[in-house]
Amino acid sequence: MLNKLSRLLNDAGISLTDHQKQQLVAYVDMLHKWNKAYNLTSVRDPNEMLIRHILDSVVVAPHLTGTHFIDVGTGPGLPGVPLAIVLPQAHFTLLDSLGKRIRFLRQVQHELKIDNIAPVQSRVEEFPAEPPFDGVISRAFASLTDMVSWCHHLPAGEGRFYALKGQLPDDEIAQLPSEFSVESVVKLRVPQLEGERHLVIVKANSL
Repeated sequence: MLNKLSRLLNDAGISLTDHQKQQLVAYVDMLHKWNKAYNLTSVRDPNEMLIRHILDSVVVAPHLTGTHFIDVGTGPGLPGVPLAIVLPQAHFTLLDSLGKRIRFLRQVQHELKIDNIAPVQSRVEEFPAEPPFDGVISRAFASLTDMVSWCHHLPAGEGRFYALKGQLPDDEIAQLPSEFSVESVVKLRVPQLEGERHLVIVKANSL
């Protein structure tokens, strides 16, 4: 697993320490183990998890600005846990409404000694952003319109919304409320992953 991860990271042009790679592999091991009882992801094969969960998350890291992030609808910690491992100087609040996912994430935090994550069980609309976040991240969580309307209270003034998408969601971009605009769209390259991946970065328009 470690060798396969190293090859994938090399292909993606991402350089990590041995400790970071070991943490990522250990996270996949835990995800695989807990998945049998908790049904955390539809991906069953750990080798597939390396591509579809780990690489798919860490390729976003170079495009994030700031140090204080929230991953809304994090599920089993995606992309928040892999991002926290590769960006140890940043802090990630991992928000999900399902208790079993948060129990899993607390165990990940404890076993892998990841001290820059905070798993929180809450609905996003009810979660207070104090202090506000530099970035609100979501992966397969909601449409862009739902994301900005449910999470509008979370980012700081200069904060950004980072939506991880498959194909470029032209219809979602067209329907974005007028108070928000797309700052940029990044085409992500994930080695060995079929299909397209895009990062849509959205900002609130200044009044």
